[in-house]
Amino acid sequence: MKLLLLLLSITALLSAKHNNCTFKNKHYEDICKKVVKHGVSYEYANKFLLSYFRTQKFDEISWKYLKPKYVKYHKQREKKANNVLLGRIGIMVKHLQKYKEVYDYAEQKYGVNREIIAAILLKETNLGKIKPSHDAFIVFNTIVRRIEPKTQRDKWLLRMGKTNMAAIIEHCYKGEIAVEECKLPSSYAGAIGIPQFMPNSFVYTDSYKGKVADLTKMEDAILSASKFLHKKANYDTLIEWTKMPDIAKIENEWYEFEHTHDNASFVYETGKHGKVYQCFTKNKPELDYMKVYVKKILRYNNSSNYALGVIRLAYEAHQVLHK
Repeated sequence: MKLLLLLLSITALLSAKHNNCTFKNKHYEDICKKVVKHGVSYEYANKFLLSYFRTQKFDEISWKYLKPKYVKYHKQREKKANNVLLGRIGIMVKHLQKYKEVYDYAEQKYGVNREIIAAILLKETNLGKIKPSHDAFIVFNTIVRRIEPKTQRDKWLLRMGKTNMAAIIEHCYKGEIAVEECKLPSSYAGAIGIPQFMPNSFVYTDSYKGKVADLTKMEDAILSASKFLHKKANYDTLIEWTKMPDIAKIENEWYEFEHTHDNASFVYETGKHGKVYQCFTKNKPELDYMKVYVKKILRYNNSSNYALGVIRLAYEAHQVLHK
């Protein structure tokens, strides 16, 4: 009997005429209004936000790892990850050689060093070898449904979750993908594809030889990561590696600084909301050139350890390529 009632309710839902954004959940109303404003039909938006399979399932693993204590743990692991990846420079160089034609095109079009992009792709998904096992929409829906916005971080998470849910709905609508077929494999944080783009960054995607970018294809991942840094970080001039300081030395000094200073940042003295940081590069003009590019990479991932790791990997790969 319960199964019959469920089937009848689903049938009624699918056959219903939707012409507004009225939901019991206020956040769903906000998401619906946003996507409709961007051209999504009321019917599609309602089907998505009323779908049992899209909005009534939750990602418990994602919810667990988005807790502050796990975020701190991930940050601490970044340094170890950087050291491990130094052992994969040879693999990174072979990758750069294999996709030389694509990197030539990307550098010419966007002005972003090939080694920087390869380092990012290595750090994100081990050059595509790490396969995502979560569903991006369910990850963000879990946040939106469960978060209690008491702290600044909670409020940010809620805004981020709603923005990315809207981006996924718009993406699938434009691609004429049925609601139940709109499944984007992601990390536990909702990041998608080889370059690990958040859905609200799909505007930065680019395809090498196709009309629509596929972030599971290496060629499109290379172009999209290059476009992201070019557009979002104003990265348009290739690094002159001879102008860089001793990167290995600076990286080790940074790790020691971070270990002994609370709220350490490689480049920033204050944050967007007035948060004060202990800035490693303050009063160190010899690091000004490196600082410029670290800031750009921080637009991709706001961890200083991440950005320093990318610079180090890129430099080491450059050295091997130009021996």
